Amino acid sequence: MTAPEITWLSADTVQLRQPKSSHWEAPFLFLLFGRERSLLIDTGATTDERVFPLRATVDALTEDWLRRTPAVFTRPYPLVVAHSHAHGDHIAGDPLLAGRPGTTLVGTTPAQVIAFFGFRSWPDETVEFSLGRRTIDVIGGPGHEPSAVAFFDRETGILFTGDTVLPGHLYVRDRAQYRATIERLIRFRDAPTAPVRELRGAHVEMSDTPGVIYPPGTVDQPHELPLALPPRILDRVLSALDDAGDAPDARIVRRRFVLVDE
Repeated sequence: MTAPEITWLSADTVQLRQPKSSHWEAPFLFLLFGRERSLLIDTGATTDERVFPLRATVDALTEDWLRRTPAVFTRPYPLVVAHSHAHGDHIAGDPLLAGRPGTTLVGTTPAQVIAFFGFRSWPDETVEFSLGRRTIDVIGGPGHEPSAVAFFDRETGILFTGDTVLPGHLYVRDRAQYRATIERLIRFRDAPTAPVRELRGAHVEMSDTPGVIYPPGTVDQPHELPLALPPRILDRVLSALDDAGDAPDARIVRRRFVLVDE
């Protein structure tokens, strides 16, 4: 059994990274605690609890948080499992949590995401999702994948962007939808009610040498960039889309990401 890399970003926010030894994608997952329920964003790239003990890790982190937060009375403490998008390396671990007490698994189709979060105007609307004294803004984000969303945590100021924006390959499946998503995130970032402090995506693939990316399948990444990206990275992505123009199979290399048509 391989332990995940665990980082407490705040007293109520955990970042988990699936070990490279269990899957080369090594996706990041995020667990956010509120007074009424918690939210797990993504479940990783494997169904094998022996190589990535997802349920045991979530249980241990939850028990640790509950010990430090005696004002939470609901037992079992509810967990909502949602996803940045529906690609296999972000939903594979769902079966490991399906039978967990108090756990709700959000579906992975656009219709299921829309229904669960209550979108009335997908994907242009931003909807609020309460964890109890902690509000998450859920932003429609198709373009990389049809059901993709971004999650903004008002408590930490972190915008969780999945595979839409990260230090690595930005794979664009639908150029028009992807551009609309980046523009939507820029509008959200620039609104005075949403002080975005940083972006955190779901992978790191870039070296700390500007513009140098680790190829798919790489397990050893000794000099990778940090996961967190500054909010201005959204402007860089939009500029890269402009540079791609209408060229098919575009590949635009920037210091912190590589834009690629999928």
